[in-house]
Amino acid sequence: MTGTVHPITLFGAPVLHRPCRPVEHFDDDLARLAEDMFASMYAARGVGLAANQIGVDLRLFVYDCPDQDGERHKGIVANPTVETPTGPGRVLDDSEEGCLSVPGPHASLPRPDTAVCRGFDLSGAPITIEGTGVLARCLQHETDHLNGRLYIDRLPARARKKALREFEAHRSDDAADAARLA
Repeated sequence: MTGTVHPITLFGAPVLHRPCRPVEHFDDDLARLAEDMFASMYAARGVGLAANQIGVDLRLFVYDCPDQDGERHKGIVANPTVETPTGPGRVLDDSEEGCLSVPGPHASLPRPDTAVCRGFDLSGAPITIEGTGVLARCLQHETDHLNGRLYIDRLPARARKKALREFEAHRSDDAADAARLA
């Protein structure tokens, strides 16, 4: 895999908490950014990564994860929108969710078990991805990032506070480990 690994932007950084700018140029710079995002996602052992998670204020995400049948899907989406079912046919999956920008905690977060994501590929051509299982969750999670929303923002207050305590404890542990190695 080509691309440069960038550090993951952590909870609290302003770029994670505001909507990102639309992609307007589908060029070599965007392709390089996507390569860097894949490299960064794989290095962090993630299944999806939004551009703002490496500090870039653009509506772009990458993903590499399975659907409900275990089939692996890999791709790039610029300027995504997500549609989820409404009404009586809507089924929620309450699996645990985590985030590379909030390392440490995971929490049960009900999300629709199917999602349709529309956007553009690296050449600017329209694309549609229909997701189930982890892929559906990933499409929703990454699009949330580009809208300035993290999964912990969707949690009930008590669960959010617990997740933030775990995140802070994880950061403290990482800082102590770094100090020991210095």
